[in-house]
Amino acid sequence: MLVFPLAHKQQMKEITSDLTNNLHLYELMKDEWKIAEELRDMLKILKDATLFFSHGSPSLPDVIPAMDHIDALFTIYCMNPKSNPAICALISIAKKTLNYYYSLTDYSEVYQIAMILHPGYKLEYFKSAGWEQEWIDVAEGLV
Repeated sequence: MLVFPLAHKQQMKEITSDLTNNLHLYELMKDEWKIAEELRDMLKILKDATLFFSHGSPSLPDVIPAMDHIDALFTIYCMNPKSNPAICALISIAKKTLNYYYSLTDYSEVYQIAMILHPGYKLEYFKSAGWEQEWIDVAEGLV
């Protein structure tokens, strides 16, 4: 939804700055354009994930690292002191939802088995995700 206006930013500015067409009330200030750009970038992350998850039938070993990637991108954005606080507030809500579903995988034996049997992940995924050794040993015991 923000891609079109941002792609045609100059034309939008020309139209809204023209006092004869009574659209000047809708003219965006420089900081509002920046917010729109940042919001577009954050929404693109979610759009890409939605398209990825909707394409065919992704397997568990595909979904979990994608969730990690989304979480990392959101964290990096909000750690930047130049990031917009309102967008960070929205992202924190999105992260809570993401982390809720992610936490459910911790208790899923199917997820643990799928990750261990995946040739590209095996136990290394759990180690890199910061799992405690005791949890890794339990997961390994499942297979």
